[in-house]
Amino acid sequence: MKALWLAALLACSASTALACGEALGPGTQPLAGEGWQIAWRAAPTPIPVGRHFALDIALCAPAGQALPATLRVDATMPEHKHGMNYRPSVKPKGTGLFHAEGLMFHMPGRWELVFEWRDAAGATRRLSQALTAQ
Repeated sequence: MKALWLAALLACSASTALACGEALGPGTQPLAGEGWQIAWRAAPTPIPVGRHFALDIALCAPAGQALPATLRVDATMPEHKHGMNYRPSVKPKGTGLFHAEGLMFHMPGRWELVFEWRDAAGATRRLSQALTAQ
């Protein structure tokens, strides 16, 4: 009986990890690193230049790790050595779910979208994704 319960628990954990951000719907972009996963979806899509956009975000922790209560989102243009002209606000929307508003790519080019949080041990974690705004 214990073996059956353990097998069911492991199957649920695996399916949850594979489905990180599944509820965000079509157009979801996945990121992963060191067991952590992020899925995000922009609105509107494609992300416009010179207009505000929002992100719905799902953050999934590695097995045995607690989810953080806060998440920070930012974007930079590495080649230009600057970031956005606006500071987005990020609000928690439930276990591992967040909504970020007030992002704007004020010029076309290569941007790096950065997600940052602290794990339960206090270590800063970061995942990023390069995007081209046109």
